[in-house]
Amino acid sequence: MSGCENEPFLSQADDTDDGPVPGTPGLPGSMGNSKSENPGVPDRLELQRITGVSAGHSALIVAVLCYINLLNYMDRFTVAGVLPDIEQFFDIGDSSSGLIQTVFISSYMVLAPVFGYLGDRYNRKYLMCGGIAFWSLVTLGSSFIPREQFWLLLLTRGLVGVGEASYSTIAPTLIADLFVADQRSRMLSVFYFAIPVGSGLGYIAGSKVKDVAGDWHWALRVTPGLGVVAVLLLFLVVREPPRGAVERHSDSPPLNPTSWWADLRALARNPSFILSSLGFTAVAFVTGSLALWAPAFLLRSRVVLGETPPCLPGDSCSSSDSLIFGLITCLTGVLGVGLGVEISRRLRRSNPRADPLVCAAGLLGSAPFLFLSVACARGSIVATYVFIFIGETLLSMNWAIVADILLYVVIPTRRSTAEAFQIVLAHLLGDAGSPYLIGLISDRLRRNWPPSFLSEFRALQFSLMLCAFVGALGGAAFLGTAIFIEGDRRWAQLHVQGLLHEAGPEDDRIVVPQRGRSTRVPVSSVLI
Repeated sequence: MSGCENEPFLSQADDTDDGPVPGTPGLPGSMGNSKSENPGVPDRLELQRITGVSAGHSALIVAVLCYINLLNYMDRFTVAGVLPDIEQFFDIGDSSSGLIQTVFISSYMVLAPVFGYLGDRYNRKYLMCGGIAFWSLVTLGSSFIPREQFWLLLLTRGLVGVGEASYSTIAPTLIADLFVADQRSRMLSVFYFAIPVGSGLGYIAGSKVKDVAGDWHWALRVTPGLGVVAVLLLFLVVREPPRGAVERHSDSPPLNPTSWWADLRALARNPSFILSSLGFTAVAFVTGSLALWAPAFLLRSRVVLGETPPCLPGDSCSSSDSLIFGLITCLTGVLGVGLGVEISRRLRRSNPRADPLVCAAGLLGSAPFLFLSVACARGSIVATYVFIFIGETLLSMNWAIVADILLYVVIPTRRSTAEAFQIVLAHLLGDAGSPYLIGLISDRLRRNWPPSFLSEFRALQFSLMLCAFVGALGGAAFLGTAIFIEGDRRWAQLHVQGLLHEAGPEDDRIVVPQRGRSTRVPVSSVLI
């Protein structure tokens, strides 16, 4: 590995020895004959030659990344699975309960750009190892907080954001550097299966571990042990391919990172990135609200219907809704992600705008079903579950496709930064505030009604209806993305292949003689 031995530990960007070899068959612009089914797309042997990682090892790396992604979301929603018990233990209301998720997401959101910057410039494997190790320790510590110290629970949940930020901004870019075209879409779909499945397992693990141990604190002690396994797998299995090597011409020079401000300017001028990020923000708003509040809402619905006794102070809240909602989240996630990727892949053959259109259809289609699921809760819990199932399936169609859009409209040296700022935008306007906002609206509505279990249910019911309207706005943003997607994708392809260069800050200057030497001055300052 030339030039790496004398560099600092984290600056060793790649574990592989070879970049792309001139004349590699199958690469765009190469002189060899492609062996893949699609011209210009490397086959497995060519990908191994380019990345230095075999096909089997690449699949194993994706499996490790999926395991960690599943673990991250499992930990995130374990809290939601035992939320009624947390409310009873700390004697807090809906707005304070919503603050638990808001503090975590806010920390995650603030730290994401930091890890995005580092992920585009330093060794991604070691960044993830350090972040996940820290996350495991903090999560374990949060399970020992006494009832008088609710603020300390908020602090530890905020620190958990360090681990998630170190992973979520970096892992998709590793997959992008190992696979191309349809292979990448399939691997991303496998990777993003872990989000709904991990979320569902979080509800299930939270409720079941609490039932077995008789104490909700033990629900927070499951994922830290699994996090230690994740760190070991990352360290032993994952290797870094060269950034962007699978996408560029064999005879074009490697892409070099630009300054952070140049990256931000380029992303701000990329309408497909901005609009798809706004659409994803709507997805985050809806999923963040449902993730925290759906089990509690379903419990209150059963109490109003007389199917479940109320959760009184000092008692353990007994309900099967966290388990059922967790199973629905797992199943709808697998169906939705797989359905979205397959529909998009088939439509791409005839419509290059298929990706954002499928995302728009998923969000616009989910909005009425989510509204009906909330509206029907007082009449039939079965109808509520049916509408939730359909709505979440349509909503989950977006996960892998949005990630794929980002990866092909942004050049490789900016992808971690783009992931980071998509996370910031999605959480700043999405699930950082949506759980707290839903809880706040619920508390304000309850003030105007006499105290009762019915008023608690109605207040949360009306506040959750906001999710359907936000989902419709997200669908409109994806329709806007479809307008620009072709041009932005083509620009990124040409740039990666060395056929197009960005205009730098000095490209609008010319050289003129001044006091015996040449000086660059703006064109506008020269009179012609």
